[in-house]
Amino acid sequence: MDIRQQLESVPLEPGCYLWKDSSGAVLYVGKAKSLRSRMKQYVMGTDERAKIPRMMEQVASFDYLVCDNETEALVLEKTLIKQYSPPFNADFKDDKTYPFIAITHSDPFPAIKYTREHHRAGTRYFGPYTDSRAARDMIDALRRVVPLCSANCVEHKRLCRTSGSGETAASKPCFDYHVGLGPGPCCAAIGQEEYQENVRAAERFLAGHRKEFISKLDMDMRDAADELDFERAARIKRRIESIQALGEKQKAVSQSNLDADIIGFCREETITGVQVLVVREGSIIISNEFILDKGMDIVQDSLVETFMLRYYESASSVPRLVVLEQEPSGKDALEDYLTRLLANPHGAKVRIEAPRRGEKLELLNLAQKNARHALMRYKVRTRYDEERINDALLQLESALALPAPPLRIECFDISTIHGRFSVASMVVFSNGQKDSSQYRRFKIRAEHEEANDFAMMSEVLGRRYSKERMDDKGFGSRPDLLIVDGGKPQLTAARLQLEQLGLDIPLCGLAKQDEELYVAWMDDPVVLPTGSASLYLVKQVRDEAHRFAITFHRELRDKAMTVSILDEIPGLGPKRRKALMKGFGSFKRLCSATVEEIAAIPGIPMALAQDIRETLDMSSSLKREKGTEHTQAGEQLLG
Repeated sequence: MDIRQQLESVPLEPGCYLWKDSSGAVLYVGKAKSLRSRMKQYVMGTDERAKIPRMMEQVASFDYLVCDNETEALVLEKTLIKQYSPPFNADFKDDKTYPFIAITHSDPFPAIKYTREHHRAGTRYFGPYTDSRAARDMIDALRRVVPLCSANCVEHKRLCRTSGSGETAASKPCFDYHVGLGPGPCCAAIGQEEYQENVRAAERFLAGHRKEFISKLDMDMRDAADELDFERAARIKRRIESIQALGEKQKAVSQSNLDADIIGFCREETITGVQVLVVREGSIIISNEFILDKGMDIVQDSLVETFMLRYYESASSVPRLVVLEQEPSGKDALEDYLTRLLANPHGAKVRIEAPRRGEKLELLNLAQKNARHALMRYKVRTRYDEERINDALLQLESALALPAPPLRIECFDISTIHGRFSVASMVVFSNGQKDSSQYRRFKIRAEHEEANDFAMMSEVLGRRYSKERMDDKGFGSRPDLLIVDGGKPQLTAARLQLEQLGLDIPLCGLAKQDEELYVAWMDDPVVLPTGSASLYLVKQVRDEAHRFAITFHRELRDKAMTVSILDEIPGLGPKRRKALMKGFGSFKRLCSATVEEIAAIPGIPMALAQDIRETLDMSSSLKREKGTEHTQAGEQLLG
């Protein structure tokens, strides 16, 4: 019985499914409101994720677990992913243990410590912190405000040991007590009940509620001064200054005392940077960055959901608001799961929000910007790009049966609107990197009534690979691989042109729709693996050629329209046309300007401004009648 037949017995209930290979290893874990319906999308080919066809080629069997609701399925999915670490699920790229700040509640006098473990019973953890220095600085700042014992203190360890054995603790003050960082339980300077108040205050401080400390300490300082206890007042003042100094380090971002986690993502082809801004009382108190081992090769919902489950599983606090770029499809289940983690005694719920304006959007933009930089730092640190480029060149050599890795790749693209303003671009990648000094652009000389990619590609390749150009050092060396943007027609045009020139250059065409490579010696296209370094490289080359071509095309089109219209206006010479373009920045802005705005340009009298406005209006009306308005042409080009 094949998998399709087996799926008929799968229930239409919520739950989790596990796709397995022939050896029984779990390839992927997912959740669904309806197991059978969701799993059928995989085998019927209706799942649009790029990685699914590649995964289903390896699938030999499946398992499933039924749940009562989608939230339970979400929690179970997290557990199963953690248990099996499936290769097609997203995970942390640096799967290391992140630092936490811990308070040891299991001790008679709970102590504070920096640690990378976060699983011991009787200990409360705050974090994670991806910056270990920030975690240590936070402990130092906290102990200046609320004195607590350090877990590394020898006297604290002795105190805990003797308290547990029933022995009498010796009254020997530790060094931290002398410098004001420890409250002195080791020398009976503080009782257990009063010490517990310090612990509760420290936990409030670590949770981000710090403004209340300044108000209380300010009152205590004034009381000490009124009682003429100036030494105590000075100690309290130093504590206030410690909180204020900490606040200066932490960026104030909100005037509304916002409490939220702002999560920004920056996805590339096979890797993602994540930045979490922990905002409490309107200030960013923690900024954490993570790298995930999946990117554009899986849908964003799956990536976001996986990260949030892993992050909040270990996070010390859950906010009542989580801000994302877009709301995930499983928003309700995620909100329910986070609400359970929040466990608010007043029944408060967690909301997931995708803002469109205001300070929350500004914060989200900040998080996304920092996610992009986190990704860049990771790639530099690990030489990620260099390794992927080497892999890509070797994969292309194998897939296209090249005699050597394609160290120099040239790619051509045509840009035109119904045969007008036709141009071609040539971009060059040397050793897998853009080589912009070698870029070239061509105006198509032959006139065509309609777009004719076949003829245009032949013309451009004939000019580029003519003997004169091949001998021209300005055009660089002979390419190891030539890519034309398009399928069989463009490939055929290029092949025939090269044969006519007597050149044997490895050649392929990249079809835009299915990202398939066409080669002359195979009827079927070469399909590079989804998410592979080689596919990412050829797409990058093709997209760069398209960008370069369309930019040149727009320049020619805009210049032609500007000259043809403005040249018709008496009294508008080259200097005044230059002043207009400098003043408005673009022809499009000039077209939308009023007479008064045009006359405000130096050297443009009011009468001439009126003539310019009338000419532009007349031209716009004629273009609408002919159906060739400038903005419509741009839309056709983009399409």
